[in-house]
Amino acid sequence: MTTAGPRQDRLAWGRAHRFAHSLTRPRGLAEARAALREGPRPVLALGCGRSYGDSCLNADGLLIETGGLDRFIAFDPSTGLLEAEAGVRLADVLATVCRPDADGSAWFPPVTPGTRWVSLGGALANDVHGKNHHRFGSFGRHVPRFTLLRGDGELLVCSARENEDLYRATIGGLGLTGLILSLRLQLRRVPGLMLVAEDIRFDGLDEFYALAAASEAGWEYTVAWIDCLARGRSLGRGIFSRANHVPGPVGETAPLANRLAVPLAPPFSPLNRLSLRLFNGLYFRKLGRKRRARRLTAYAPSLYPLDAIGNWNRLYGRRGFYQYQCVLPPENARDAVAELLGAIAAAGEGSFLSVLKTMGHARSPGLLSFPMPGTTLALDFPNRGASTLALLDWLDAITLAAGGRLYPAKDGRMSAKTFAAGYPELPRFRRSVDPAFSSSFWRRAAPAADPPAPAPSAPIPALEHS
Repeated sequence: MTTAGPRQDRLAWGRAHRFAHSLTRPRGLAEARAALREGPRPVLALGCGRSYGDSCLNADGLLIETGGLDRFIAFDPSTGLLEAEAGVRLADVLATVCRPDADGSAWFPPVTPGTRWVSLGGALANDVHGKNHHRFGSFGRHVPRFTLLRGDGELLVCSARENEDLYRATIGGLGLTGLILSLRLQLRRVPGLMLVAEDIRFDGLDEFYALAAASEAGWEYTVAWIDCLARGRSLGRGIFSRANHVPGPVGETAPLANRLAVPLAPPFSPLNRLSLRLFNGLYFRKLGRKRRARRLTAYAPSLYPLDAIGNWNRLYGRRGFYQYQCVLPPENARDAVAELLGAIAAAGEGSFLSVLKTMGHARSPGLLSFPMPGTTLALDFPNRGASTLALLDWLDAITLAAGGRLYPAKDGRMSAKTFAAGYPELPRFRRSVDPAFSSSFWRRAAPAADPPAPAPSAPIPALEHS
């Protein structure tokens, strides 16, 4: 039996949040029930700990680490339906299930975030999205069923037809509805595990939106890097990347060991304003005199570029960093993105990782799902204290004025007002929160109960597999 051990500190991936917790690592249903019964309260599940802010932390409470719930249950090679425990990592699925057949085609996750080091339970709890949102929506659209252990020990099967309220609340529900024990994931068939990828340099936002619109029909993965320090006529310049699955020599697609790693966090981050300006200038010119370049590549370097460096988050130094990710509705997105980039450039608090992508119209079943039609902008800022927080508050004001919202999985400081403004289904979601479960994010961003919502929910959207 795995019981809660001595209190230990746990860091969020952004390393700006560190709290003490009791920890337990159950290996099955019986041990999970015992942990809920005997451990301290409140409780929260922890997968791979890749949430950037405090949504994966539970200060002074119990963290149930799901790494012991890591078994594959079933896989149907004729349909691509996978059933696995919640602690199975996306990397394990890629290495075990996603193997090419004789014709080169293979089953592949329909949605994958920017790292393969996430658990399936964490991917569902955050309803992650990827570079192909315009094609396949978010992760929860491809999960027809999961099992959920509630704080009172009751085990429930949740789907669009069974315990629908909990099904919708758990998808993107930040682990607050109970402990996800297992789930079914519908994989998709791809023509091959290689990618044909193309990089295109663009000079401003209007050109970005033209490339995004032209790429939606013919390209599965699309995303852009933005030079967030560019101003004036160069505002919004960057590199647009797009890719498709193709047959080809597979080679090493997803090695499970990093070739490079950052051994420790330096006292001061080398990612300062001078190095940022130098990096942005060089990266924008990486194509040389060419405006576009095409290549054949394994999927891992294209879909998971940061996975090549273990513990890359340590590069931001001992104070860590904040990631800011917002999504903006189509009618206001272009002007709001320009305003956000202008504010960042004016503040001189630029980001090394500045990612811009248009989102599709596929609606998630999740009540608190982040993606919506429009444009999402993600940025990393070294934690410099008050000046960084002031800039993030400024970005909040721009985002809210445009009708946008922030991504809770990336957040470590948004206010309750900002959270409520971005998620109109929050009052309905509260009714499914398990009384035994909580998180540092939840206690900060949703401290008071909202009045009950009398109107019924909109019909659940059709799942991708149905």
